[in-house]
Amino acid sequence: MQEILQTLGSEWAIRAMVTSTMVGITCGTIGAFIVLRNMSLIGDALSHSILPGIYFSFLIVGYSTLGFFIGSVIAGIITAVAITYIQQTFKTKNDAAIGIVFTAMFAIGVMGISRLNNTQGNHLDLKDFLFGNVLGISNTDIVLSGIVMIYTILCILLFYRYFFITTFQPTIAATMGISTKAVYYFLMLILSFAVVAALRSVGVILVVAMLITPASTALMFSNRLRRVLLISAITGAMSALIGFFLAVVFDTTPGPAMVIVATLIYIMAALFSPLKGLIPAWIRSRNQRVKIAREDILKYLHKNGSAADGKIAFDLGMQQNDVKTQLSILKNKGLVTKSSQPTLSSEGNIAAEDLIRAHRLWESYQSKNMGLNSEQIHEDAERLEHHMTPEFLDELDQKLGYPKTDPHGSPIPQGIGGIKLMDVKAGVDYTIAPNQENDHIEALLWELGLQANAIVRLIKKDKNNVWLESQQKRLRLNAATARRIKLESKVN
Repeated sequence: MQEILQTLGSEWAIRAMVTSTMVGITCGTIGAFIVLRNMSLIGDALSHSILPGIYFSFLIVGYSTLGFFIGSVIAGIITAVAITYIQQTFKTKNDAAIGIVFTAMFAIGVMGISRLNNTQGNHLDLKDFLFGNVLGISNTDIVLSGIVMIYTILCILLFYRYFFITTFQPTIAATMGISTKAVYYFLMLILSFAVVAALRSVGVILVVAMLITPASTALMFSNRLRRVLLISAITGAMSALIGFFLAVVFDTTPGPAMVIVATLIYIMAALFSPLKGLIPAWIRSRNQRVKIAREDILKYLHKNGSAADGKIAFDLGMQQNDVKTQLSILKNKGLVTKSSQPTLSSEGNIAAEDLIRAHRLWESYQSKNMGLNSEQIHEDAERLEHHMTPEFLDELDQKLGYPKTDPHGSPIPQGIGGIKLMDVKAGVDYTIAPNQENDHIEALLWELGLQANAIVRLIKKDKNNVWLESQQKRLRLNAATARRIKLESKVN
């Protein structure tokens, strides 16, 4: 460990870490736009096409970092213009035009540098440009990388709106008088700068990974562009620093190590990202399946009154142990009264009627607005009833004209008008309305000691529960029930 710390503290290592970090930030930032514009292949093309610029600049000014920079940028611009010209003039497909230009440019560069190496007195190591050479990073490279990083960030800050609208709404941008072609070439210029800045750290072959992978990682965590840019820049910097550290520890090439770290971070994001990760998605899917099974049990008990665990499992096609588990959860929620045979509580009946209302309203909508007959509508309603929000159901009910029965002639549990307990503000006194929606709600209020005209005050609420106070007693209701309890006006 002491040797590793000594190595990391050496002058060349500090230069390498500083330069690599700045390159990671630069590539991560500009890479977000490259990924969002589906231009990943363009980034690969530019990274390979700068070799002729290196070759010709060496012929003119010799071994010069600034010369390499200028030559590479010119080669990048020529590549971008040539690709666009071939696409528009010869009607060549986009990916084909890119492949034609960048392979030709890359071949010219390889041939030129190989010719130089065969000439006595000249040596330009091709692999240093292909795979990077952190040992050869000079103070000039640090300054160049810093200038490119600052320039890239400033350009994105100053022209953010132009980049944004041409990325997501190019047609609207054109109608606003914004030249999408000019923005495209400007982006290519910035991209050329970023590729050249990465020459020493990761090389032209691996720079595309530093452009694409951090941006793809950022998109796993957010759909907002500003956050994507920030996360992408941080991911690029982390990949560079951690990759360099691992390269020192395992005595391997830093450039590929940085790319491997960036890839591993992407894999972790793909697995665990709350937004798009596979594992959170699996958990959400599993929770949804469990919720559907639980709600199916509620509907079954509402229809049949009560039944044994085995009977419920058999009729619903579930495992008996799963039914027992869900019944236990329903009992804890106060929806089921557990005895020799489970039955629904007043709250359970209300929750079941919400599902029935959703099912029958959607059947009514399919029949009235989609022209489906009564034999075609049940299966779809059975699936969607578990996903409809109370707000959506109220809107659907209003759209249908508050129907009393569904297409099969079955009664539809009615929603309530007026003031709902779930919707009132905390800390304000209301009275319980004397006429509630049905007997289940009135029975529940009686069990809670809340008679008609009783004064209640909502204390707090979340998406699952409501806490209220009445006659110096604190009570808790589930949110579904609170949406069905009707209140009258405020108490002055």
